[in-house]
Amino acid sequence: MPSLTPPRPAPDTTPGKAGRHKKLWWIALALVLVIAIIVLSPIICTLALAVAITAGVSLGKKTPTFLRFTTPAAATRALILSVVVALLSAGMANLVLPRADTVDEAPVAFASASPAADDTVAVGEGPQASPTPTETVTPETADASTALAALATLEVKGRAPKTGYDRDEFGQRWKDIDRNGCGQRDDVLARDLTAVQKDGRCVVTSGILNDPFTGDRIEFVRGQNTSALVQIDHIVPLSDAWQKGAQQLTAHQRETLGNDPLNLLAVDGAANAQKSDSDAATWLPKNKDFRCTYVARQVSVKVAYELWVTQAERDAIERILTECPAEPLLTSEYAADAMAIAADPASKPSPSVAPAPKPQPTQESKPAPAPAPAKPAPPADVYYKNCTAAREAGAAPVHVGDPGYATHLDRDGDGVGCE
Repeated sequence: MPSLTPPRPAPDTTPGKAGRHKKLWWIALALVLVIAIIVLSPIICTLALAVAITAGVSLGKKTPTFLRFTTPAAATRALILSVVVALLSAGMANLVLPRADTVDEAPVAFASASPAADDTVAVGEGPQASPTPTETVTPETADASTALAALATLEVKGRAPKTGYDRDEFGQRWKDIDRNGCGQRDDVLARDLTAVQKDGRCVVTSGILNDPFTGDRIEFVRGQNTSALVQIDHIVPLSDAWQKGAQQLTAHQRETLGNDPLNLLAVDGAANAQKSDSDAATWLPKNKDFRCTYVARQVSVKVAYELWVTQAERDAIERILTECPAEPLLTSEYAADAMAIAADPASKPSPSVAPAPKPQPTQESKPAPAPAPAKPAPPADVYYKNCTAAREAGAAPVHVGDPGYATHLDRDGDGVGCE
């Protein structure tokens, strides 16, 4: 028999779920507020301090402020509450924003007072062994075949006066001392340039100079306005040589010095003009890689022609050669031959001989008049400084192959100078 009792209705759980949801919302809201308070604690602390200061001013002056405290009691409550909030928020801010002096603070390392301590040694590395000092090579200890050793043999004296110096004291310019049929200027250009082009067998018309003085690359083209870009430098300037012993050389020796390939070098024209007649104490090439070779050549020339150096010049050369003590001393066969001649025969005084008595003319025979002297021909090694000098000597115009012909007289290069 079926039961007549109605079934129990299902319990209504809606109010319980709503209550739980409400609690969760309050918890979440509280967490959000706590996080917000913690994050905003620096701002809250600042505002609380502002309220506390305002309340304090209001109590002290007994006057209302912009917060409008109506009574002293309200100001007192606000002061106490704001101080408490400021302290709490300051504590929270300290957790959120740690002090700067505690962030990644590294221990301070104090330098050792020991003189052996090296402040360049990295932390954690052991002391580094100091390099073994190398013995400095001096002119006295250098190998005998080097320029540094030869420097010690040069006499050290002061610079003599320049009185009497003239370029002509060093003979013909670009004399063909090697007797190959070409002037020394063209010989040096052919030696020092690359990609050389010639007009005929001798005359260099173009080429490339890797300038030793500056390190620059210069394209040389012979011409009135371009030839001066590349000049032939005297390694030991002739004026400097004159003041340091060349005055005592014979004319032949000075001419050899002025045309010796050892003392000639193709260089940048501007750098050569800047050098002028300076020695190593007052001028050195801008190209530092060439300085050893340069001063070694100067020593080689001065040794070959028995010239001296000043103390300042010697010190400058030694300072450079100690960095390259193996730089060799160069020799010159032309210098050896010229210096082997004790004296120039042309410079020797003729022995004094008593003049023979003049014959007395008799009445029967009168001496015939002497013929008029012929006009002397210009010597083979004559040099004209300019066309004015050539014209005054009666040599203009000067043709190629004539004594005294030079390119500076033939500006247009047609083979005829001073026309």
